[in-house]
Amino acid sequence: PVGWKSLAMMAVTGGGVLYFFERERSRRLDSVKAGPSAGKASLGGPFELRLANENGRRWDTSELRGGYALLYFGFTMCPDICPDELEKIAECVDVVNAKMAPAKAQDAPHGDKLPLTPVFVSIDPERDTVARVAEYVKEFHPRLLGLTGTVEACKRAAKQYRVYYHKTGDDADYLVDHSIIMYLVDKNGDFVTFYGKNYEAKEMAEAIVEQMKRLG
Repeated sequence: PVGWKSLAMMAVTGGGVLYFFERERSRRLDSVKAGPSAGKASLGGPFELRLANENGRRWDTSELRGGYALLYFGFTMCPDICPDELEKIAECVDVVNAKMAPAKAQDAPHGDKLPLTPVFVSIDPERDTVARVAEYVKEFHPRLLGLTGTVEACKRAAKQYRVYYHKTGDDADYLVDHSIIMYLVDKNGDFVTFYGKNYEAKEMAEAIVEQMKRLG
């Protein structure tokens, strides 16, 4: 038979385990919302794809150096989430560039590097041809870079940022389930932090401006 002492011990033990798991859960949720705050994360890195904006010429991440970049991984046939997030990114980028380089934020020649460059990376290269991506990015921002490539090249790029994506459905109209995250990269091409779907454009812009001022 189970005595009162045994029951008391079980209650204390169970309460301790529950407290531990709740505390760990809260810590992880807080870290996901805020992004990494210290140290250097083992996330990000160089990759090479095709730049749809310039007829699919070979492009690699070294071309982003000297300015900050905001990367988003998605697909052109996404019905709602990708368009919503790209519109958010476009608004965010304009706010940041207006604050960090007001004299040339909107009208800078395409060859000039802006303080913050938006980048779209395809995770559906089987359908996202160079021509399709080139037309797609025009809908959101004149300086949005559109990148695509072979299945393996896009897979390598996504892997660098630990992007989750998975086809749902087997027919030609399949969708791609994927993580909804924007990645901030600094002037050296290193990952700084990320912003989830919970961020609004102006809130994200303010956070990015603070990061840029802090890092220089």
